[in-house]
Parts: sequence; structure tokens; C-alpha cells
Amino acid sequence: MSPTPETRLRGYLGVPGIVFLVLAAVAPLTGIIVIGGINLAVGAGGGTPVMFLLATAVFLLFAVGYAQMAKRLVNAGGFYAYVVRGTGRLPGLVGAFMALVGYNCFVAGAVGASGFFTSFVFAEVFGLALPWWVWSLTSVAAVWLLTRSGIDLSAKVLGVALVLEVAILIVLDAAILVTTGYSFEPFLPEVFLGGSLGLGLLFAANAFVGFEATGLFGEEARDPKRTIPRATYIAITFIGVFAAITTWAIVSALGARDTQETALRHLGAGDLVFVVSTEYLGEGLTNVMLLLLVVSLFAALLALHNAATRYLYALGRVGVLPRPLSYTRPKTGAPVIASTAQLVFATVVAMVHAVAGLDPVANLVAAFTGIGTLGIIVLQAIAATAIVVHFRRIKDPRLLTTFVLPLIGGAGLWAVTVLAFANFPDLAGSDSPVIALLPWLLPIAAVLAAALGYWLRSSRPRVWDSLDQDLDRVAPGPAAAEAAE
Repeated sequence: MSPTPETRLRGYLGVPGIVFLVLAAVAPLTGIIVIGGINLAVGAGGGTPVMFLLATAVFLLFAVGYAQMAKRLVNAGGFYAYVVRGTGRLPGLVGAFMALVGYNCFVAGAVGASGFFTSFVFAEVFGLALPWWVWSLTSVAAVWLLTRSGIDLSAKVLGVALVLEVAILIVLDAAILVTTGYSFEPFLPEVFLGGSLGLGLLFAANAFVGFEATGLFGEEARDPKRTIPRATYIAITFIGVFAAITTWAIVSALGARDTQETALRHLGAGDLVFVVSTEYLGEGLTNVMLLLLVVSLFAALLALHNAATRYLYALGRVGVLPRPLSYTRPKTGAPVIASTAQLVFATVVAMVHAVAGLDPVANLVAAFTGIGTLGIIVLQAIAATAIVVHFRRIKDPRLLTTFVLPLIGGAGLWAVTVLAFANFPDLAGSDSPVIALLPWLLPIAAVLAAALGYWLRSSRPRVWDSLDQDLDRVAPGPAAAEAAE
């Protein structure tokens, strides 16, 4: 008789480890270069710092309810589990499918982005010219090896990467402050209302995609019901404040009223931040920034892959997806089968684009990162609703923290969702009519999730019931884990 496969996740993550996992997925350097650059060009222009502060306020309001939910529920399914608890199994499956579409597509886009920009940077800095797909395969192999070693190692690697990419931006911010000073013009109403307020808020919110992954690692945290809320507040605050300060520095360097025109000229090349860096830091440190962009993209790929893997693992554990997806390595607790399956999907998508000779940025990155972002934004909005509903159903007396503030934050997230659907070509960075149709994948996924739910209820009632039963899983601390060995 063969032994029962191991299905328990392991990890002793504290607040710093979870923050590293989340911030690496957000990729601060990549976010400033790409998302910040687009916002400066076609969004709020010189008022971009204000948009990041507004987005921070929305997500912090949502986080109030999210933190209360995290104290009650620990599950590797993250928002999917929260939606099940708040609004029931069928909406939970819809949320799960939004997560599957969002994170798996995002990873496929990240594979392409990592390969393309690594190829560009190594050719630019070292004169080593290799096809983008070679670097994509190298990145995937490195991610697979790291994830086999457990989440704690990934957190350490991501921590180093995060410190490096943040450090170079702090150096740039300081150089602008000393040389030029920061202008307060971005905070004037005529400046931050002078661009596109809707697009400005949308692109600012895009920089927060992935913050909800704090809940995904609860089963691998030392004290999840304290760690997850703290990590969430820290991650959201850092993302918003850091992005606001850095874009404030860039706007001050360019001139608040000239920023949008200048950013538009550099939008096609995507080199606005590098141009500013060359002026204030010189060519040497700008080359360092280019190399750290490669580090940032790899870190984002690793972190996003870890998040996508946990959704596959959680749905495999309850039997919605094949149960082998929940098998883990006995020594490290890493969900190796889910990890492998997720990377195979992302790699196949990237290699199909390579074989077809398609442009990795205009096609692979635009399409899959765009739909991935949209899927995660929708997931956040659904979860926000579920959290408010849950606390009203149990008649929680803390109206401010479980109703009023989360309701305002949830309304903000639904506003961002509507903006994302309405402006999807801008969000994806492509005017292709094919890419413009991609948002329809999400309603299709919702219909498939509902059909699956009805089938499970009638044909596989044990699986259907397990959706409710497999929710709160408090991870054991180190001592308990050692005693269980």
C-alpha cells in the first residue's frame, strides 16, 4: 500500500517575509518605469502623485475589513476562501475562476516580460544578444528550482531583490531632491485635475495588483491571524507612499505642467525614467538601474507564480481541480505539482508566441498581463463585497471597521473595476481589436464557474460540501510543526 501523499504547506513566514512576497509581485521598479510612465503620459500627467495617494486611501479602507476577515479565516485560497465564507460556495467558485484567469495569465505575461527585457538589457549593457525566449526559459527554470525549496527561501531571495530595486529609486529620489527640489505644483487642483482623472486612478490602482496575496500565505505564516493584517497594511502603505514620492520626484524634475507632454514623447520607447536617471545619476548608475529592472521582473515572476500556485493548490485540496495539485514535498512543504503545472501553462503560452514569431511585448505581455490585471481587480472587488456581507450576516457590532470603511473601500474597488473594463486597451497598452475583446474572458469564466458549481452540487456533493468545510486552516508554529514530525 502506497503512503498517503503529503498535502500540508510549510513555512514560518513573519511579517517581513510576507511583505517581501507581496511587494516583489508589485515590482516597485518595474511599476515606476512602466505603470508610472504610462500614467504620467496618458493618465493624470503632473498630478500622478495625487492619484497614487487616492488609490492608497481606497485600498487602506478596504484593508480594514480585510484585516478583520484575516483574523477569522486562514486559507491558502486567499480571496476565494473569503468569498465562500462571505457570500456562499457559488460566488466563491466565481471568485476562484477570476483568480485562476488573473494570476495564470499574469504569470504568462511576466514570463514574456522577463525574457524580453532581460534580452534587451544584456544586449545593451554587455553586448550579449540572445533571443528573448532563451531568457524566458532560463527565468522559468530558476523559478521552478526556487519554489521546490519552499516559500521561506523564495521570501529571502525576494527580500534581497526588493531592497536592491527600491534602493536605486531612493537614490534617484534623493538626487532630484538635492539638485532640483520637489515642487508642490502636482498637488494643485488645476494640475491633478488637468489630466484624465479616471485613467490616472486606474493606472495608480494597477500598481497595487497583487497586494491581496498576503492572505495566500497564511498557512505558511508563524502567526497568521496577526501577521496577515500587519503585512497587508504595511504593503499597501509602502506601495502607495513610495510610488507617490518617486513620481513626485520625477514630476518635479520634468516640471509639473510639462510632464505629460514630455512623458508622451517617451511613451513609445518606455525610457522616461532612464532619461531622468541619466540626467541626475549618470550613465553608470542608469546601467545599474537597467540591470535591477531584470532583477525586478524576475522577482515579480517568482512572487506571482507563488500566488498562482496557491490557488491551484487550494482548489486541488478541495477536489474542484485534480487532487494531485495539492501534493507537497515532505521536506519543504512546497506544492510542487501545482507549481510545475502552473509554469508549464505559462511556458507553453510564451513559447507559442515565440514559435509564431509574434512580438512578445505587443502581443504576449499586452494581452496576458492586461487580462491578468483585470481578473485580479475583479477578484478584489468581489472579495470586498463578500467581506462586508459576511460581517453584516453575523451582525458584527463594529460598524466602522466591518461595514462603513470597508464599504467605502469596496465602492472604490468597483469604480476601479468599471474603469478597467471601459479602458481595457489603455490598461493593456495595445490598440489591437483582438486584445480589446479579451475582457469577455471573465464573464465566460464566471459562467463556467457557475455551471461547475451546479454540476458539483448534483453530481459530486462531497466536493461541494468541502468548499465550506475546508476554510479556516491555522498554520502550526515551528514548535508544533517539529512535534508533528
